[in-house]
Amino acid sequence: MNRRDVLAGAAALAASPALAQAPTGPARVALETREGRIVFEVRTDKAPITGGNFLRYVDAKRYDGAKFYRASRAPTMPQIGLVQGGLQNDPAKLFPPIAHESTAKTGLSNKDGWVSIARWAPGTATADFFICVGDQTYLDANPSASGDNQGFAVFAQVVEGMDVVKKILALPTNPTAGTGAMKGEMLDPPVIILTARRAP
Repeated sequence: MNRRDVLAGAAALAASPALAQAPTGPARVALETREGRIVFEVRTDKAPITGGNFLRYVDAKRYDGAKFYRASRAPTMPQIGLVQGGLQNDPAKLFPPIAHESTAKTGLSNKDGWVSIARWAPGTATADFFICVGDQTYLDANPSASGDNQGFAVFAQVVEGMDVVKKILALPTNPTAGTGAMKGEMLDPPVIILTARRAP
């Protein structure tokens, strides 16, 4: 995998960025899936825009019935990669896109067990997200790189259920489904997110 492949596979709808939200303390969210429970600690203290956006979807129950639909595995190390989930651009469930929140600003990083918002160009992120399995710091902002060097906005960390994430990463994918960088990475079948709720 490389930055271009992840970027291509994380496309979202484009529109005007949403306004930043006031920083608050971390909040926990439990995702109940058919493979088990995954708990995020959403770092609204570090990433108020991106974390607040995720919590908005949770509080509106828009992730209920959403899916983990992509397992992108490193070709030579299939235990390393990322698992992507969300609403897959369902226009009936999407809120407006948010402003990009660079890792250079937040101090967070695309490391093992951390969660980032999927996007196409900076400022297009909506509801889809991915979980890193293994450190993938090449997905962080890198101002010295050419092209789109803004990276992916990290906003949460898996604090429970990383074993479930790894199980999802290892599930079967359809070799012909998906387009571009996502071809061969679509879970078959996808993993349903039954509910997503704030947790103590």
